[in-house]
Amino acid sequence: MATRIFLGLGTAPVCRRALVGERHASTVRHPNPNPNPKPSPLDAPTLHENIYTFPNLLTVSRILACPVLAWAILEGSWPLATGLLAYAGVTDWLDGWVARRWGMRSVLGTILDPAADKALMTTLVVTLAMKGLLPVPLAVIILGRDVLLSISAFYWRYTSLPPPKTFARYWDFSIPSAEVNPTEISKINTALQLLLMGVTTVSPLIAYDISMPLRVLQWTVAGTTIWSGLGYLFANNSVRLVGRPPKKP
Repeated sequence: MATRIFLGLGTAPVCRRALVGERHASTVRHPNPNPNPKPSPLDAPTLHENIYTFPNLLTVSRILACPVLAWAILEGSWPLATGLLAYAGVTDWLDGWVARRWGMRSVLGTILDPAADKALMTTLVVTLAMKGLLPVPLAVIILGRDVLLSISAFYWRYTSLPPPKTFARYWDFSIPSAEVNPTEISKINTALQLLLMGVTTVSPLIAYDISMPLRVLQWTVAGTTIWSGLGYLFANNSVRLVGRPPKKP
């Protein structure tokens, strides 16, 4: 037995076991009603990658060469235009080879490479059409497809960006979100478009009449351009969200 002292009332017997029980009850921890709380999107880790690679540098150099190429075509400096077009073709092959050979692939590279191709193609299409060397309807088909694909790229970037979706994070390409995988028909179309633009660019330097082969090539490019545009819209694996397995065909 033990005693408790009450102010002004003297003492009262208290069971020692009850005292122990009170002390024990005061130290009991109640279980967490939510043992597995859902982490906040702000606490989720964000993937970053190295974007300062040699292949990406080559790709950016192709983009920077486009204004010079446009000036050369509009001024009729065909040797310079041909040289810049050859440089673009070599670096387009080289950046992909280096990325595969030395493991320098990046999600930004999958975005920059087609963007550089589109910048080059847009420069050639607009300037050659302005010089009267490329039919305007074909120029509209090529540019229209590229505009639609660019809009879809902005959409996929926003929907696949890990939260929080902010303006700064949207333009931070070290945060990978969606990877663009070119389709086979798109690769063929790009090669044919570059062939057409290359032949058209050097045609003023050729002494022979090549108008008929050019016309056949123009119709072929028109068909592959439409086909490849539809392929991006309906192909299962043309766009893959980072961190998710590719869609099954």
